[in-house]
Amino acid sequence: MTRFSKFTALFLLAAVPFLDLPDYYMHVLILILIWGFVYTGWSIMGRFGLVSLGHGAFLGIGGYTVGMLWNFYGITPWLGIPIALILATIVALIVGYPCFQFRIIGHYFALVTLALAEVVRLVIIGMRDYTGGSLGMTPQRYGEGMSVYAFQFVEKDYFYVIVLLSWVFGIWVWNLVDGSMARYSMEAISDDEDASASVGINVTREKLKITILSAWLTAFGGVLYGQYQMYLNPDTIAGISVSLQIVFASIVGGMYVALGPTVGAVITILLSESLRILVGVELAGLDGTIYGIMLILFIIFLPRGILGSGWAKPLEILRFPKDKPG
Repeated sequence: MTRFSKFTALFLLAAVPFLDLPDYYMHVLILILIWGFVYTGWSIMGRFGLVSLGHGAFLGIGGYTVGMLWNFYGITPWLGIPIALILATIVALIVGYPCFQFRIIGHYFALVTLALAEVVRLVIIGMRDYTGGSLGMTPQRYGEGMSVYAFQFVEKDYFYVIVLLSWVFGIWVWNLVDGSMARYSMEAISDDEDASASVGINVTREKLKITILSAWLTAFGGVLYGQYQMYLNPDTIAGISVSLQIVFASIVGGMYVALGPTVGAVITILLSESLRILVGVELAGLDGTIYGIMLILFIIFLPRGILGSGWAKPLEILRFPKDKPG
């Protein structure tokens, strides 16, 4: 995308609150931006071969930490957010450090993170006196209208601006990593850890840095989702299904392009909303089945995702042709 097209897209997105769209359309746009932010956070890890199947754990940590601190101690979400990020960092270190130190990679790392998501979900259910268990919990309303202190906004326009700024921040972080030395270090590590260590790259430290950054973004995405929906449920924000949805959307959209995860968010949100309207609750697991089929097809035919594959051909033109033999 050219700089002009980027500014045009941002201008159009910023103009949405002034278009007086129906609440349902605003709701869909807000969900796309929230999940686009979350998927972008996951892709920071995924693009370097650190395939986490447990990012729902960080979503749950973010959403539930802020919700419980507000409900039981009256701590404003603005103070709850850094506490949630600290907890996400601790969990990332507890799981990531031994995995990276003992070279647990590939499928084994994916299984460890998958177990993490289930552990966090079971912990949330077990703390039913505080979290509501499998029934979920609702953050207490602060008054009837808008409250910046409580991070609660009745009007969707206000929350749209917040999630739009958060989404832009997520894209900025993705590009910051993409243009930093950390990218080259992580690419070298994903190719050959031993060779990377031999040239002075601290493999464990670099992996932990990218993992913690991804955990921060995902946990903050959980805060945004919980404060917007004003309802938290372990199955929808911390379960294995939401973790797999994150992976699916990022791969389908293209995790090697900054806007790829957002394209994945557009697909998943529109698909789930369309199925909800057309089918209702009679086939509640239909969207998951379709996600699985699409994921298989994309891995086989479009492994770099929609945007990744779309940009690959134009970039081939910029490369010099190989010398012909003879």
